[in-house]
Amino acid sequence: VQLQASGGGLVQAGDSLRLSCAASGRKLRRYATGWFRQAPGKEREFVATISWTGDTTYYSDSVKSRFTVSRDTANNTVYLQMNSLKHEDTAIYYCAAAEFRTAVRRAHDYDYWGQGTLVTVSS
Repeated sequence: VQLQASGGGLVQAGDSLRLSCAASGRKLRRYATGWFRQAPGKEREFVATISWTGDTTYYSDSVKSRFTVSRDTANNTVYLQMNSLKHEDTAIYYCAAAEFRTAVRRAHDYDYWGQGTLVTVSS
């Protein structure tokens, strides 16, 4: 499966943004799809994931209640809706896929990665 992340941009603190992770080659419903981010000078960190069944989601504590991950099987795309953005959300956001997995929060458990999309939140 090939993944293409998009939707990043420059926004102000408090704004919203929706990232998309479009898949090609295989159906995303076979995969848990996760979002990770990496800020300058920091390690890549887990943000959110949705299970391959589409009925289970997990979030990091830093984004819980502000971000929502969802899947559109018809468009073979996973979304990350980001509300109430903060300056500390500034990072490159990556989507990743892991076949037939549910609670996948570690980067090394994912087999396929998109190229990343930059989100910059001005304070």
